Amino acid sequence: MEKSKHVGVLLADDSAIIRKAVTRLLESEPAIKLLAEAETFSQTIQLATALKPDVVLLDLHMPDDHAFEPEFVKSQLALAGSRILATSFSKPNADDSRTLAERLGAVTLLDKLEFGSVLIPTILRVGASPSNPA
Repeated sequence: MEKSKHVGVLLADDSAIIRKAVTRLLESEPAIKLLAEAETFSQTIQLATALKPDVVLLDLHMPDDHAFEPEFVKSQLALAGSRILATSFSKPNADDSRTLAERLGAVTLLDKLEFGSVLIPTILRVGASPSNPA
């Protein structure tokens, strides 16, 4: 990754408290640029399509006004060229969260309770990697 290049991040979480905490973490790293925040899967798809973030930090359990299938969300975010970091309060090895993250095409599943130590390094690593072909 070039020194002048920022990793563009779209933060998607239905909790305003989580978004505020994550925003503070992201603002502490100059190589990361928070592009926008979304509260639903619909907003996430719309913003990813418009902004083309390198990384979408995606809460697995957001409510939405549409019943999106994980494969649809995956395809839309792949078209935007974004890599998905799935997030949940579930342990990353919990079967339901792991299965959903896999169906979404997530690079990894992060436990929100561990954000303080793993979020920034994971975003920088994933953002610097070439995108997977759609």
